[in-house]
Amino acid sequence: MSVTVYGIPNCDTVKKARTWLDAHGVAYTFHDYKKQGADAAQVAGWVERAGLDKVLNKAGTTFRKLSDEDKADLDAAKAVGLMVAQPSLIKRPIVEHPGGLLVGFKDAEWSAALT
Repeated sequence: MSVTVYGIPNCDTVKKARTWLDAHGVAYTFHDYKKQGADAAQVAGWVERAGLDKVLNKAGTTFRKLSDEDKADLDAAKAVGLMVAQPSLIKRPIVEHPGGLLVGFKDAEWSAALT
C-alpha cells in the first residue's frame, strides 16, 4: 500500500499520526510542507474530494492572523491560494492512500482505512 502523509513535523497531531502508523506497521512517505511546500493542484484536489471546511484549518493561529480581506469572500480558489502560500492553513495531517483521503487524525477512521 502506498501511503503519503502531508504535514508539519512539529505538529502534535502529525506526531501522533506518525506514531500510530509506525505502531500499526503502515509504511508511508512523509511530505513536509515547511521544506517541500504545497502543490496548488493537489490542494485543490483535496478540497474537491473532502470539502473546503474539512481541509482548511480555521482553528489555528495562522488562520486567525489572516487579514479581514483574506478571510472575506473565501471561496475554494481563494482558499487554495492561501493554503499554498501558507501551508499551516492546511488541516494536518492529510493522508493519501489507495482507498482515498484522510484529513486529520481519528484512530477509528484510520483503522478502518489503513489496516
